[in-house]
Amino acid sequence: MSIKKLRTLGSRLIRKNPYWEYKLDSYTLPGGGSGLYHYVHSPGSVMVVPLDASGRLVMVRQFRYLWKKESLEFPSGGVKSTSFLDCAKNELAEEAGLAASRIRLVVAFNPANGITDEVCKLYFATGLSPRIKEKDRSEDFEIIRITPSLFRKKVRSGQIWDGMTLAAWVLAEPYVVNYLKRMSG
Repeated sequence: MSIKKLRTLGSRLIRKNPYWEYKLDSYTLPGGGSGLYHYVHSPGSVMVVPLDASGRLVMVRQFRYLWKKESLEFPSGGVKSTSFLDCAKNELAEEAGLAASRIRLVVAFNPANGITDEVCKLYFATGLSPRIKEKDRSEDFEIIRITPSLFRKKVRSGQIWDGMTLAAWVLAEPYVVNYLKRMSG
C-alpha cells in the first residue's frame, strides 16, 4: 500500500520571534479536500554530548519555565546566525564552560515532527578544556559531571526527563561506550 503524500497549498506566517516562526499551512488531506496545519518553523538546534578525560558526561542543570522545575540536560541551543558546528561550539562554551579539541557530528534528527520542522544536529565532544563564554542573560546553569552509569540510573528514576537529552543519549551512547573502551584499552 502506498501512503499518499500531502501537498502544501499555501503557507502563512502567523507570528515571528527571535527564536522561531509560528506558521499556518493549508494542505491536501489524504482522503481529498484540504486542511490546516499549525507548526513552528525553526532554523534548527544543536545538542552536544561532552565526555571528559575521566569518563564523565558533562551536563547542565537549568530551570525550565514551562515545567516550573529544574532539568538535567546536555548543552544545547537554537541555531542563530552561525553554522550548526559553530553553534555547537558556542553552546558548549556558553553552557558548560568548555571547548573540545574533537567534536564529531553523530546525527541529525527532528525532536518533535508533528509540531516543528526543526532539525537538531547532535555532536559528541571530547578533548575538553576550559573556555568561558558569556551566558545568554535569560539562562542560568549549574554544571554537573556524571558517569554514564549514573546517567542511566537518573533516566530510569525520572530525574532526567528532557526529551532531547533522552534522544541524544540513545543516539550518542555507542560513541561514548566505544570511546571509553579505547581509553581503557
